[in-house]
Amino acid sequence: MTYSVNKLQKKKMEEPPAKRPCTDYQTAQLKAYKGTPLELKCVNTIRALAADMVQKADSGHPGAPMGCAPMAHILWSSAASGGSGRNHSAKNPNWWNRDRFVLSNGHACALQYVMLHLSGYGDCNMDQLKAFRQVGSNTPGHPENFCTDGVEVCTGPLGQGISNAVGMAIAAKHLGATYNTTDFPNIINSKTYVICGDGCLQEGISGEACSLAGHLGLGDLIVLYDDNHITIDGDTDLAFTEDVKMRYESYGWQVLVVDDVANGLDDLRAAIDEAKKCTDKPTLIKIRTEIGFGSPSKQGSASSHGAPLGVPEIEATKQRLYGCDPSKDFFVDEDVAAYYKEQADAGDQALAAWDADFAKYKEAHPDKAKELERRFNGEIPEGAFDDLPTFVFGKDKANATRKFSEACINAVAKKMPELMGGSSDLTGSNCCQIKGAGDFQKDTPEGSTLRFGVREHAMAAICNGMFAYGGLRPFCATFLQFAGYALGAMRCSALSKFGVIYIMTHDSIGLGEDGPTHQPVEMLESLRSMPNMCVVRAADANEMAAAYQIAINNVHTPTVICCTRGTVAPLEHSSRDKAMKGAYTVIEEEGEGAPDLVMIATGSEVWRCVDAAKALQSNHSIRTRVVSMPCQELFLEQSEEYRRSVLPGNVPTMSVEASAEHGWHRFSHAQIGITRFGMSGPLEQLFKKYGFDAENVASKGKELVDFYKNLGGNVPDLNCRPTFNNFQA
Repeated sequence: MTYSVNKLQKKKMEEPPAKRPCTDYQTAQLKAYKGTPLELKCVNTIRALAADMVQKADSGHPGAPMGCAPMAHILWSSAASGGSGRNHSAKNPNWWNRDRFVLSNGHACALQYVMLHLSGYGDCNMDQLKAFRQVGSNTPGHPENFCTDGVEVCTGPLGQGISNAVGMAIAAKHLGATYNTTDFPNIINSKTYVICGDGCLQEGISGEACSLAGHLGLGDLIVLYDDNHITIDGDTDLAFTEDVKMRYESYGWQVLVVDDVANGLDDLRAAIDEAKKCTDKPTLIKIRTEIGFGSPSKQGSASSHGAPLGVPEIEATKQRLYGCDPSKDFFVDEDVAAYYKEQADAGDQALAAWDADFAKYKEAHPDKAKELERRFNGEIPEGAFDDLPTFVFGKDKANATRKFSEACINAVAKKMPELMGGSSDLTGSNCCQIKGAGDFQKDTPEGSTLRFGVREHAMAAICNGMFAYGGLRPFCATFLQFAGYALGAMRCSALSKFGVIYIMTHDSIGLGEDGPTHQPVEMLESLRSMPNMCVVRAADANEMAAAYQIAINNVHTPTVICCTRGTVAPLEHSSRDKAMKGAYTVIEEEGEGAPDLVMIATGSEVWRCVDAAKALQSNHSIRTRVVSMPCQELFLEQSEEYRRSVLPGNVPTMSVEASAEHGWHRFSHAQIGITRFGMSGPLEQLFKKYGFDAENVASKGKELVDFYKNLGGNVPDLNCRPTFNNFQA
């Protein structure tokens, strides 16, 4: 039902509202509504609470929650009450088999917080609703999984949430195929529900992810599309006129259309029931809504999207919404509270029934149950790292570090079947195939190799969803340069504290002939500058073993494992244990006392520095220490004593990395790095042209030593600088 008012009516609405239980507008809304008065009152309560939250915060997005309130009511209602029957419980928000819900249009988070409040989630009590968007509250401006029980993933960057949901649906299907039995077919059988908006479907990432979801036939994925025709700039006709229904049908989805949820929910109920019956296709339900529903002057307008309605407008809105009292804010009437309490009780009963089933499953299948518990508890199996390879200098063959990576992931996978993932159509190049792991496909959900196709951004977001689901350690792979395509989702990994493993090969100009479009220059520093992101660039097999041990142990930190395309020379004194500290001395200086020069390098540049150090000693008697620094982040976590023992700070120090110089100034006085894009050509020719050959490294090392000698030996101590912690805990 759409409301319109003339100027006289609008003027009256700006006056103090009449104190009466039901206005004429409310009576009209109830009369037009095809459903029970309580149902309409529940939906309107959601709308009013969301508007109140945004108004009190003086910030936020009221329009989408008001338009999507009918969908939320259905999704938080039991099947017995005519709802979706979505299984969840405030008593155990981490219940393994809960039906996941993702609010992909995260700006509408007031809607999710209201529903969590009505469902009894303690993180969203009334005080928290009133603290919406305030520092330290459980109700931040976009959903954050680490802030609020009942929130699965961080959404806000549009398209991420629906793509995460594809990962959740993959995880559920794979775990169900792996652990369900004929006598217990429903240990893992959860569904994934999504609410998304026009913006989510415009973002390219959602197209990538939904195309894959259709290919995989993820029948337990149900997306409710808020088709309100509004974006921030105005009507979607400005830029988005495609036929969404036809696009998603071409992806292999079932698409259902609901034209009205303002005047009754029977059509939406029927659509959700039909979606639940479809087991071989994901379902998109295209639901026509009106943003800011009920607001007399802002309904259907972009003005309701991203700003409070205003107190007079909220009062006028409540006058028009059945069951609302314009004189009250943050109000939930007893009958509405009782209704949602009943729905929460139904969820608790579903949890209790599942717990009872799992207890029986545990008796009948103790090994499977034990493994499920281990995996969902995030426990690393005993001896997981025992089979990681150790390189024996003088015996084992030199190789590219991507080949060492392949050996490591296969060594760990033997004891960690939860490792599940794949490459963006570069499996052979990324060397990330786990031997014996079949493909996860529509008809083989027990397979653990994912064929992501050429979809880097969605690949990373899908892995986030898999990690969020639990029971899996997802990994994905591409060329390091193409991390740029995936960066938005990788940032969400770090923000969400998801220990996704990123295998990034072809990690420098050393990839050679493919040229500058494929050669990363700035990417390492881009990733290193990201909070809670661990970047490891191994120099040989022993350091690669350390990289995998680091990555597996980093349950709450994503790890990027960078690998060379070309062969690296073996290092005589490399060490997995020492590499676990982030940096260590791989070649000691000769003689007594402090070294004359320290060189720090990573990856394929370490062995070149070793050769340069030998030349400096033999040709110029410059006593040179070579430090391998596979992981800056881990090194900075070590004690000051250890850091000084490796990098004295007051000795001429030079960094050598075939990447951007940025970031190395805190560790070194001078840098051999890259300040321009790469070129096409053979590896060794490129390394010589860009100055990474041992001859140039030695030459620049001598220049650095001479530079400070000419200054009287006064070398600035890089360790003598204050560090400030400006965050106020």
